[in-house]
Amino acid sequence: MLGILTEMADILNMENSAAKRSQTGQVLNLYKQLGETPRERLERLRVQKPHYESEVLSYAGRLDPMAEGVMLALVGSANKRRDAYLELSKEYVLDILFGFATDTYDVLGRVMEIGDVEDIARSAVQKGLNEFRGHVEQEYPPYSSKTVEGKSLFEWARNNALSALVMPSRSVTIHHIDVTAMYKVPEPTLLNYIEDGVSRVTGDFRQDEVLRTWRKHLKKEGDREFPCATVKIECTSGTYARSIAHGLGKELGIPALALHILRTKVGEYAVEKSLK
Repeated sequence: MLGILTEMADILNMENSAAKRSQTGQVLNLYKQLGETPRERLERLRVQKPHYESEVLSYAGRLDPMAEGVMLALVGSANKRRDAYLELSKEYVLDILFGFATDTYDVLGRVMEIGDVEDIARSAVQKGLNEFRGHVEQEYPPYSSKTVEGKSLFEWARNNALSALVMPSRSVTIHHIDVTAMYKVPEPTLLNYIEDGVSRVTGDFRQDEVLRTWRKHLKKEGDREFPCATVKIECTSGTYARSIAHGLGKELGIPALALHILRTKVGEYAVEKSLK
């Protein structure tokens, strides 16, 4: 009899703990990996931490498949404060590749423009980036989840119907944007990186078509090198790092895209403490 009562008490304690957890809510600092979607990261959390299986989960601040780093997961009643977490400031380390432009502004897109770029001065890159500093109107990327007239922009883009729209924009503030390094990436290394990253992405992101366009312009035995810049960005919520890469290319008259995006901070949540 005592054993049964003890077991019942344990069950009640577990239920009370779960109820308390749901009522108070939690904010989890997760690391979204390269190739994952935010939803896939939440599902991986449920596997990592089974006690969240029955919890209501959402994420605050989307990260594209080819971006990685800090993603906040809201648990239980924390979802009621989602808008506040969405507005937290962000920090990124952005690697920009010069010589190519795509329709998504990153490597998960069809190559739309190429240009011969043997070298580019760090001073020129910084001067171009300075144009993005402060309060700016940033146009949404064509391939984004922003809804216009009942459909996401990426749906309009896939149907080649963007010309029928006035592209939406939003006001953002870029507090700091500075070059921290310049380097060159060899052609075989670049192609391997793109193939590996794109192959990690699940779902319909036109992966086969995207890889065909990249393989048309890059060769595994190629001997070219392409200039890149590493840029640190501190900005308000809603800033698209890949749009900065694309816009810098326009500013300099050189095709450019986001080679890699690492979100290092959301508010006070830092990547060093993220659950991988």
